[in-house]
Amino acid sequence: MKHLLCAFSLLLTVVLSPAARAVEILHWERLPLAVSLVVDQERIVFIDRNVRVGVPASLTGRLRVQSAGGALYLHASEPIEPTRLQLQDADNGTLILLDITAEPARAGQAAMEPVRIVEAEGPAQRYGQTQTSQGNHGSVDTTAPPHAAHETPVPVVLTRYAAQNLYAPLRTVESVPGVTRVNLRRHLPLDTLLPTLPVQARAIAAWRLDDVWVTAVRLANRSTRRLALDPRELQGDFMTAAFQHSTLGPAGTPEDTSVVYLVTRGHGLAKSLLPTVSPISAALNLPSPSTPAPKDGARHER
Repeated sequence: MKHLLCAFSLLLTVVLSPAARAVEILHWERLPLAVSLVVDQERIVFIDRNVRVGVPASLTGRLRVQSAGGALYLHASEPIEPTRLQLQDADNGTLILLDITAEPARAGQAAMEPVRIVEAEGPAQRYGQTQTSQGNHGSVDTTAPPHAAHETPVPVVLTRYAAQNLYAPLRTVESVPGVTRVNLRRHLPLDTLLPTLPVQARAIAAWRLDDVWVTAVRLANRSTRRLALDPRELQGDFMTAAFQHSTLGPAGTPEDTSVVYLVTRGHGLAKSLLPTVSPISAALNLPSPSTPAPKDGARHER
C-alpha cells in the first residue's frame, strides 16, 4: 500500500509539473483555425511540416514569426485585431489558415499552452477501418494503388502547379495531393537546351508527382534583340515543354526573363539533356606552316 501511494504521488507530480502541461489540439478541416496570443508572450504552434508563412503588411513590426523544425514561434508586441495568416506546405502547396488575435495579459494570467495542428481524420481512419469489398471468394482489399488515377493529365497538373508557385499569389496556389518538391543538382549544365538562341538558362525549382517530374528553368536574354520562344527549338528528351511567355525582350528590359517548364518521366531533368560537346579546332590536324609543301612535278634527291 505504501508503494502504491508513492507511485500515485509521483504520477501527480509528473502530471502537474510545468513540463507536462497540456497542448491545445486544433484539427484542420479546411476551416480557419483561431489562435489567441498574449502581448509580449511567445506562443508555439506545432505543425510538423515545412511551411512558408504569409503575413499581412498590417502586422509588420507588430508580430514576430519564426519557423524552425516544423514549429512556428509567434510573438505579438502589441494588441492585434483578428487577422489571418496563411501557412503553405513547402512540399505540396497545401494551405492552412490561422486567424490570430493578441490581447494584453491579465493580472495573474498563466502562460498560454502550445498549439498542435493535426490533419482531420476521415471516417475510415477515425475508426481504424480499411475499405474492402466482399466478393464470392472472401474479402478483397480495395485500397488505392501507388499511382492514383488523375482526371487531368499529370504533365498538365505539374506544369500548372509549377507556374502557380512561381507567379501566382500565395493564397491562390492550388493544393495538389501527392506533389513533392525535388532537390535540384547545383550548376546543372544547360548549354545544349536552346543552342540556337543567345539565352542563359538556369534550373530554379522542380516538383514530382508519381513518376513524372517538372523542372522550371529560368531563361534570360543576353542579346539586344527580341527573341521568339519556340518549343521545337528545345534540345532534349522531354514529355512536354511550355514557356511562361512566348517572347523574350532585349537584355536589360523587364521582359528579358521568362521560365520554361520541362516535364520528364522516370527521372529528373539531368538525364534528359543532350551531352555537352567540346569545341573542336579546325586547324588541329593541319600540317605545320613552317614545313613548305612540295611543288607539283618536283623531284626529291636522295
